[in-house]
Amino acid sequence: MYRPPAFSEDRLEVLQALVRAHPLGLLITAGEGGLLANPLPFLLVERDGRPLLQAHLARANPQVEALRAASEALVVFQGPQAYISPSWYPTKREHGKVVPTWNYVIVQARGAPQIIDDADWLASQIARVTDSQEGDRSEPWAVTDAPDDYIAQMKRAIIGVEIPVARFEGKWKTSQNQPADNQAGVITGLSADGLNAMAAIVAERGAPKA
Repeated sequence: MYRPPAFSEDRLEVLQALVRAHPLGLLITAGEGGLLANPLPFLLVERDGRPLLQAHLARANPQVEALRAASEALVVFQGPQAYISPSWYPTKREHGKVVPTWNYVIVQARGAPQIIDDADWLASQIARVTDSQEGDRSEPWAVTDAPDDYIAQMKRAIIGVEIPVARFEGKWKTSQNQPADNQAGVITGLSADGLNAMAAIVAERGAPKA
């Protein structure tokens, strides 16, 4: 990933926080059949102090065989993103030398995938990914709410994947390369459009990095 110094993010706690906040990752593999990409909800866990991504996918998905053969897989997690209008920059009125851009937050994770074909592992993974999304609801749904034979049928149609993460890379392209007045204009414009998550990130990131 192209990461100019102003936009690079390497703090592990920041990268992992984004993965947990935006767990739907795009799983990408390359093999004899070419490139394959599928969105999957991932759990980020630790084993022996090492980050590990866990997910499940349909057994019928062609990516299963690609994962068996792959020496490396890439998972892309997308955070807040927004179009940035040059009309928000005060410098537009000064000299007009401005163009549109796009702000975004993204994390890439790489590692050697492992297919997990184990009923107990799948039961645990399904329950944990469900609980991670249902936990804050007033009436959370649990896997045990469904009939046992139905859940067993559903489990037979899926297979697990684990990716011990060898490398995380982050990119926070959030107007750090703009002067303070333009950053303030971006925050105002984003807020007016209801894009408060990106506005908050621009405010947090502040001036360009050295």
